[in-house]
Amino acid sequence: MRLVLAPMEGLTDPLMRDMLTRTAHYDWCVSEFIRVTHLLLPAHVIYRYCPELHTDGKTAAGTPLHVQFLGNDPIALADNAALAASLGAPAIDLNFGCPAKTVNRHRGGAVLLNETELIHQIVAEVRRAVPPDIPVSAKMRLGYEDDLPALDNALAIEAAGASWLTIHARTKTDGYTPPAYWEKIAPVSAALRIPVIANGEIWTVADAQRCQQQSGCEDLMLGRGAVTSPDLADCIRGKPALDWDALLALQLAFIHTPTDNETGLISRYKQWLGMLSQRSEAAAQLWQQVKRLRQRQEVHAILQQARDTAKLYR
Repeated sequence: MRLVLAPMEGLTDPLMRDMLTRTAHYDWCVSEFIRVTHLLLPAHVIYRYCPELHTDGKTAAGTPLHVQFLGNDPIALADNAALAASLGAPAIDLNFGCPAKTVNRHRGGAVLLNETELIHQIVAEVRRAVPPDIPVSAKMRLGYEDDLPALDNALAIEAAGASWLTIHARTKTDGYTPPAYWEKIAPVSAALRIPVIANGEIWTVADAQRCQQQSGCEDLMLGRGAVTSPDLADCIRGKPALDWDALLALQLAFIHTPTDNETGLISRYKQWLGMLSQRSEAAAQLWQQVKRLRQRQEVHAILQQARDTAKLYR
C-alpha cells in the first residue's frame, strides 16, 4: 500500500507539506499546481513552489516531492517539466482535475477532461521531454459534467506513457460535495495496466478501507483528511492515533517555523486549526481563543497554556 499526500492549492504549501510529512509517513507528496501558459518559467518560480528541490527533491522528513503542472499547451508543459527535472524533481505530475472556475475558464484542470486527444498529447509530450528514469503521472476526476469519459481519458493517459494515474472519485460538477463515488474508479482501474491511486473523501481509517474495497485500489491519495488528522496516514498503516498533547506539540512547532512572513505563517496556522476543529472539540475551543490573534508570541502563549492544562489531566 502506497499513501500519497495530495496537492491542494492554497493549503499544502511547503510549510504544510513539511509539517505533515514530519508527522506521518507518506510515500511521496505532490506540489500545488504550477500554472503554465505558453512560456518557459524562470527557475526561481519553480523553486518558490517547490523549495524542496534545493534539498534533493525531498521534504525535511525525507519524503519525495513530485512537481505538478497545470495547463493546456503540450510543448510549454513539456519544456517546463524538463526544466523541473533538471532542477532535481524526482517525478512530474499533470493536473487534469482542478475544478476551480477560474482555472477551467482558462482551459486548465478538469475542463480538459472533455478533450481526450489533448490530454493524450500533453502526457506524451511531457513523457518525451523528461528523462526516462523520472516518472510522469497524472491526476484526473471522473469527468467534467458526468463520468462518461473516465475510461477513455484514463486509457489515453496510459497510452501516452504515464507511470500511474490518480483518480479523484467525483466529477467537476460534483466539486467537493460528498459523497465520493469510489466504486466508479473500479472499472477504470480494472481496465488499466498501470497502477491507479484512489482519492476523495478519505477522512478516517474506515473511509480508507471502504475506498480500497469499492475502488479496487490499494494505493490512496489523502487530501483534506490528512490536514484535519495529521496522523491519518500512520493510522491507516495501523499505528495509534496522536493524543491532544501531541497535536499541541505539533502546533507549537508549526508556529515557530522560521519564516520571513510571520503574518502568512499565523494565517496558515489558523486555517489549519480551523480544520483540526472538525476532528476535535479541544481544537474548536482553542480556535475561539486564537482566531483574532496576529502575533506569534500571543499564539504561542495560548498554545503553551493549553498544553500545560492538558498535562494536568493526563
